[in-house]
Amino acid sequence: MNKHYQNLVERLEEISHLNGVMSTMGWDQEVMMPTGAAHARARQISALAGVIHERMTDPALGDCLEALQEQSNLVHAIEQCNIREARRQYDLMTRVPKPLVKALAEQGSRGQATWVQARQENRFQDFAPVIQSFLMLKKEWADCVFPELSPYDANLDLFERGTTTAEISAIFEQLKSALIPLIDTVRDSGYQPNTNFLKGSFAIDKQAKLARKISKDIGFDFTKGRMDVSVHPFCGGSHPTDVRITTRYAEHDFIESLYAVIHETGHALYEQGRMPGFEDLPVSESLTMGIHESQSLFWERMIAQSKAFCTHYFELIRNTFPNNLQHETADSFYQAVNACQPGLIRVEADELTYPLHVILRFEIEKDLFEGSIVIDDLPAVWNEKMVAYLGIKPPNDTLGVLQDSHWSGGAFGYFPSYTLGAIYACQFYNTMQQVLPDTEKNIETGNFVPIKKWLNENIHRHGRLYTPQELVLKITGQALNQQYLLDYLKVKYSTIYSLNLNA
Repeated sequence: MNKHYQNLVERLEEISHLNGVMSTMGWDQEVMMPTGAAHARARQISALAGVIHERMTDPALGDCLEALQEQSNLVHAIEQCNIREARRQYDLMTRVPKPLVKALAEQGSRGQATWVQARQENRFQDFAPVIQSFLMLKKEWADCVFPELSPYDANLDLFERGTTTAEISAIFEQLKSALIPLIDTVRDSGYQPNTNFLKGSFAIDKQAKLARKISKDIGFDFTKGRMDVSVHPFCGGSHPTDVRITTRYAEHDFIESLYAVIHETGHALYEQGRMPGFEDLPVSESLTMGIHESQSLFWERMIAQSKAFCTHYFELIRNTFPNNLQHETADSFYQAVNACQPGLIRVEADELTYPLHVILRFEIEKDLFEGSIVIDDLPAVWNEKMVAYLGIKPPNDTLGVLQDSHWSGGAFGYFPSYTLGAIYACQFYNTMQQVLPDTEKNIETGNFVPIKKWLNENIHRHGRLYTPQELVLKITGQALNQQYLLDYLKVKYSTIYSLNLNA
């Protein structure tokens, strides 16, 4: 093996190991750490972050990458990918001046605390300076790392590499023009599925047993992972052999925890299915936030919210909670978990209204970066868009512009990933059905092996060998196409609500 490439591999593997330790410490902090250890853990994480930063910005790593760039004898795609990804990460880390790195970190730390308090007290004016500061810092950051891109495109690129504001705008405009009238039609239909039986008293130990069984059924390997409880559900861990998912339980609502587990299991299957033999190298890592979200939404929505899935698991669910579901059927359960009820909160939104919550945030971010709106007007702009898109007005800023944590950490450009993930998921599912025509029958009989195998072979094991654009073209034969999501939603909701959309 080329000595410079061997040197690079050793450096990248060490960084991966250190990041694995950091991830485990972060998981422990969220799940198991005694509250009294918070101060000590903060210092431990800070010290480790310093070590990782030193490794990632080591001039010797830069020299190694320079030497490899001058050589043309590394023709293997995996080698090329590792070099390309290492070069990108090195540039991202070293192009930003240290004072700006510190300013972003400090603003992130202050921003979170400011947001929490402003949200509690319904005082947007207290949070506005955080957005203003981050806007300035993230524009400066963009100019350092991606001077050839517009500032918002540069921020988008962190989450959705190679995707531009113009491309997302075109996709979202089509979604908006189709979904707003569809939601209005659903609202005017006069029919609403009964969802009352989804609320009640559901023993948490029974919820946990049910969630664990379904997660295992769809493919989560508990010998290489675990499931725990945290304030906010997430998928973490240190390695494909150590993937950790969490959920949260509420005694009055078993659906939230169950579907959170299925969602996080989708993320976990991606991590457990990564390229064998290269787990500690960039080539094996997941692609973008949108592709990762496509895997969680694939299982949560395309599979677990389908009629076939509800039919398969209904008896188990009814037997688990007989006092609540004794008079229900698989069909009434399916309709209840898919009911469309426009609401104020993004994270509680159904799949029909969810994209509009994302589009609203994307439009606001874009306009902020372009300077077409000012920060003080954000609450009013937010409320106007909520009325226009979903027909409801937030009664206060806590339930409106202050509801998400993303801006408190400067994560501009993150929101589009959620809906891009839904589009990818629909397009992937459509292709899989053509290759595996028995998919719905397999779901109804609880045979998830062919589905997991298809995802492993077509998405998980490719790592970063392809760009997202190349991957979707390779799998489906088309570029990303939002029409698959629109068609899926139209068919599903016109059936549930007995709509005649051709009339």
